[in-house]
Amino acid sequence: MRLFVSVIALLPTLLLAQMKTGMWQGVLHLNKEKGIDLPFNFEVKMVNARVQLIIHNAQERILVDETFFEKETFNFKMPVFDTEFRTKIYGDTLLKGEWINHTKKENNTIAFTAIHNELKRFPFNPKKPGLIYNGKWEVDFNKNKPDTYKAIGLFTYEKGTSTIFGTFLTETGDYRYLEGMEHEGKLYLSCFDGSHAFLFTAENNGQSITNGHFYSGATGYESWEGRRNGTFELPNPEGLTYLKDTMSTVYFAFYNTRDSLVSLKDDKFKGKVVIIQLMGSWCPNCMDESAYLADLYERYQKKGLEIVALAYERTQDKLKAKANIERLVKRFHIGYEVLLTGLTGKDKASESMPFLNKIMAFPTTIILDKHHQVQTIYTGFNGPATGKAYNMYTQKTEALIEELLSK
Repeated sequence: MRLFVSVIALLPTLLLAQMKTGMWQGVLHLNKEKGIDLPFNFEVKMVNARVQLIIHNAQERILVDETFFEKETFNFKMPVFDTEFRTKIYGDTLLKGEWINHTKKENNTIAFTAIHNELKRFPFNPKKPGLIYNGKWEVDFNKNKPDTYKAIGLFTYEKGTSTIFGTFLTETGDYRYLEGMEHEGKLYLSCFDGSHAFLFTAENNGQSITNGHFYSGATGYESWEGRRNGTFELPNPEGLTYLKDTMSTVYFAFYNTRDSLVSLKDDKFKGKVVIIQLMGSWCPNCMDESAYLADLYERYQKKGLEIVALAYERTQDKLKAKANIERLVKRFHIGYEVLLTGLTGKDKASESMPFLNKIMAFPTTIILDKHHQVQTIYTGFNGPATGKAYNMYTQKTEALIEELLSK
């Protein structure tokens, strides 16, 4: 019996030995017929006889520690988001399988392969960058179409390499950490974080970015183009969502994950500065904001700040919604209340907040003073990938919080 138990205990180690540690190149095959592939890099490590993955997107590192081996299969769940990989191991240097996005009902599966010891992100020989993409760009997505929208493109080169980092700022948030390169004048950028599966390509004629293509997941596509414009700005995110009546009172009442009803009228909020976060565990920008707010709460809660998140999940299954929220809370050590609204989508969010003109994006953040009067409503979130924009947002937010706490 002891020998049998010992062999069973060794099985995870034996199975992990079939998969080599080090850097891998993963590829999501967005469209095999057209040869549209989204590459990203990840590192495989052994920690306490268990495999861990670390996904690389520019300066971002995503730890994936929910990993499962069974015979020749290797499956792993992405942190926070309700997505997973199911793969088969070939030898010890090749994975083949699929990425499954459980938040979608259709087109939720994308073919996936990964190769060991492939250090490049895109399949081109690195060259010294020409800096033709470096800087700030005024960008039009879907220009001359009904669904057109503006963005700011921010691109920079990693010093001493051929690597380009970048992101896009829009009215409703940013596209997080993009990484890629320039090859023969053409731009290639990608991002995979467990929710975003983004691939950008474009050309540059010296003054303008042209022939841009943006692929998102299995079916998403938008065209884009840009021009250098160091002074271009987007509309003020604090003016997009507002109180219909300046005399209106903000209110909510939803259950937390412990099935207790929480309302703004509760004693814990009385006389406190309150931040209300409209969010969802499926939302990458909400993930970035949650990480920031968790830190903010830890620093200011004892001084009189309360934060409460209202979660608009992509499922009406209460148990699944609760599980998704609990994963988010655990990942970012969130100390404030996260409430389950039981509602999905921006339309339902608007219905649940009838005192507001509309909800344009997740996250949307409402800051109240000690008397629970609205001080600002911020649409979207400029995450850490935006650099200066993120720093400006956090500085302004913390200055407002300190001002409201002092009154």
